[in-house]
Amino acid sequence: MSLFKETSTLLLKDLKLEFRQLYALSSLLLYAVSTCMVVYMAFVEMESLTWVTILWIILLFASLNGVAKSFSQEGKGRQYYYYYLASPLAIILSKIIYNCLLLLTISITTLLIYSLFLGNPVENMSLFMLSILLGATGFAVNFTLLAGIAAKADNNATLTAILGFPLIIPLLGMVIRISKNAALGVESLNTNKDLMMTGSMIAIAFVLSLVLFPYLWRS
Repeated sequence: MSLFKETSTLLLKDLKLEFRQLYALSSLLLYAVSTCMVVYMAFVEMESLTWVTILWIILLFASLNGVAKSFSQEGKGRQYYYYYLASPLAIILSKIIYNCLLLLTISITTLLIYSLFLGNPVENMSLFMLSILLGATGFAVNFTLLAGIAAKADNNATLTAILGFPLIIPLLGMVIRISKNAALGVESLNTNKDLMMTGSMIAIAFVLSLVLFPYLWRS
């Protein structure tokens, strides 16, 4: 079976399970709504930079909670089945694509709910949405590999958080900076450099996932 067919089959399986159970999506949406309500009750009104920063804090923890269970929900028996059925590249690619779709859905939904409660001060919405896309993709790529490592350590979700935050801080700093420029309506050469650096960090993390995961999976 080709890599494309294996990846698409595994991705379709994950999507069917999610739409059937709606476990991850519903729990993350509940987290987003409740957090936005708490922020609204605490601040009511806030400056643009504070608005952006708190939004990314919400998205970061929602992403961690959503991706941390990527492999733990499979179970040992199913993992052994995948071990002989599919290639490691197909497994990691399907998980990354699935988590990207999940986090994009959560990020956009959270942004809508957040804007409903606290308004939307963003002046350059296209740039802001690009930062959301980059952030969700970067979170998905980094946390998916770390969830695979945690699965080999008896599904220790704490390990994902411990390893994840040092790796994700540079990416988080870049997307917050881009989002702040979008909120203030500022576009400059520095913004383009930030976009390129963010894309580069995501690309490096993606390549490392493809290189390292087969060794991890076969260990």
